[in-house]
Amino acid sequence: MEAALNKPPLLTGQYAFFFDFDGTLAKLKPHPSQVSLPDNVQYHLRKLADLSHGALALISGRSINELDKFTQPERYPLAGVHGAERRDINGQQFTLSLPANQMNAIRRKLQAALGDIDGVQIEEKPMAFALHYRHAPGSEPLVHNCAQAITAQYADLTLQQGKCVVEIKPGGVNKGEAVHQFMAEPPFSGRIPVFLGDDLTDEAGFDAVNQYHGVSIKVGQEATCARWRLEDVPAVWSWLSGQVAYFEQQRAITSRRADYESFGRSL
Repeated sequence: MEAALNKPPLLTGQYAFFFDFDGTLAKLKPHPSQVSLPDNVQYHLRKLADLSHGALALISGRSINELDKFTQPERYPLAGVHGAERRDINGQQFTLSLPANQMNAIRRKLQAALGDIDGVQIEEKPMAFALHYRHAPGSEPLVHNCAQAITAQYADLTLQQGKCVVEIKPGGVNKGEAVHQFMAEPPFSGRIPVFLGDDLTDEAGFDAVNQYHGVSIKVGQEATCARWRLEDVPAVWSWLSGQVAYFEQQRAITSRRADYESFGRSL
């Protein structure tokens, strides 16, 4: 039986922050296009990025283009499609792509097998396919069997399971690798990583953060390798706003102390 996990503490020090998007920063909706990010959450993300000197990134199954639409006009470092595409702090983008003929063949196979099933959505990404069955839970075995059959035909592909979704994506791509890549470069390097996520796809991120002895935070009640837990998305919002306020408080204390010491030396 998994031990109960505590709510994460408010942090003080040099941290690098990584957030999943759907189910972590934004509430899940019946259709991905219905998701939104509240203004106050966007505000606190901007503040946390500033207080962390830019060491904040989103790591999501969504594409970078989608994530930019939710967070504009900000342009955070991002890892999209579970790390198959990534943008660093300087705006340089790295993308792992699949051959066009391979994408076309997979698309045809998916449409033939799943295109006529009510409630199953085939979402095509730049280098992956997400098969959603939230509105057709009885179709889960068929969806998984189809995805497994397709990936068995291509040595460079793998399956990624999530909440009512299975993705066909390039092998060797996951959120943990995205964390490692960010941690190898400024402004993330040398900091302690913090990762918040809610899904099976986030477990690789938690594992990577644990390797750095960082702060891994599971959103929800499912079993996890994370070391801390928050109940739901509103709990994430509350923790985020509290963390920003705590950082600002610590900055103010440090500033007052520095002013006092400077004044003392001048006497």
